[in-house]
Amino acid sequence: MMTESEFLQHSDALFTHIEDQIDEGGWDFDCRLNGNVLTIEADDGTQIIVNRHTPNQELWIAAKSGGYHFSEQGGQWVATRDGSEFFAVLNQALTAAAGEDVSIKAYR
Repeated sequence: MMTESEFLQHSDALFTHIEDQIDEGGWDFDCRLNGNVLTIEADDGTQIIVNRHTPNQELWIAAKSGGYHFSEQGGQWVATRDGSEFFAVLNQALTAAAGEDVSIKAYR
């Protein structure tokens, strides 16, 4: 398990990576980082929320498809409910919101 400081540094870097990948990919999303929450909004107002839950050292995604909690396991963020990988779920939510294929590379 990471220290709280390590978790905060890693999640900050992950949020930056997501924003950078969206910019580089040219997808039409607005990204806003406010504290522990990264809000990604599509043109039609659809929002995907990525946040960190520091006490449990989890990353959370909230999207139309549902809510997901991810814990770090062996260097990968895995959904506590079904074992899905963080970026696979994020890419599915972003693709649904954009109406086109969105593929953000995993961040390690």
